[in-house]
Amino acid sequence: MILSLIMTMMKLLEKECFFNYLLIFIHKTIMYEYTANIISIYDGDTVRAIIDLGFGVQLRGEDGNGVILRLSGLNTPEIRGDEREKGLISRDKLRERILGEDVILKTFKDETGKYGRYIAEIYLQDESINEWLIKEGLAERRKY
Repeated sequence: MILSLIMTMMKLLEKECFFNYLLIFIHKTIMYEYTANIISIYDGDTVRAIIDLGFGVQLRGEDGNGVILRLSGLNTPEIRGDEREKGLISRDKLRERILGEDVILKTFKDETGKYGRYIAEIYLQDESINEWLIKEGLAERRKY
C-alpha cells in the first residue's frame, strides 16, 4: 500500500495537480481538535460532552444533552448481558477519571460511526484516555 502511494505521488509530481491531491490527502487524514466538558458516561466507550467550538459557540447535540462520542480504537465490556459486571467496572473507572472534566477531543474528519456517534480520542492533561483504558485492562484494542 505504501509503495502504491509513493508511485502515485511520483506520477502526480509530474503534473500541476499534485498539490491539490496532497491537500485532499492531508484533509482526509487530519484529526480535528476541540476542548470539551464530559457531562455523562454511558459505558466504558461511550460518553456525552459539551464541545467548545470557539468564539463562545458550543455544540450540545441534537437533544441539548451533549454530543455522543464513541472512543476510537477500543472496545469495553457491555453494561447489559453477560458482560455486565466488567462493563460496570469499566464505566465507573472512566467516570472517576473524566466525568465533569475539561478534556481535549480529537475526532477523525468529524465523521460519525454507524450509530451516529462521533469517533474520538479523549485527552486529559496530555494523556490519552483511550490508551489509559487499554493499559488498565478496562478495554481491548479494536479497529473498526
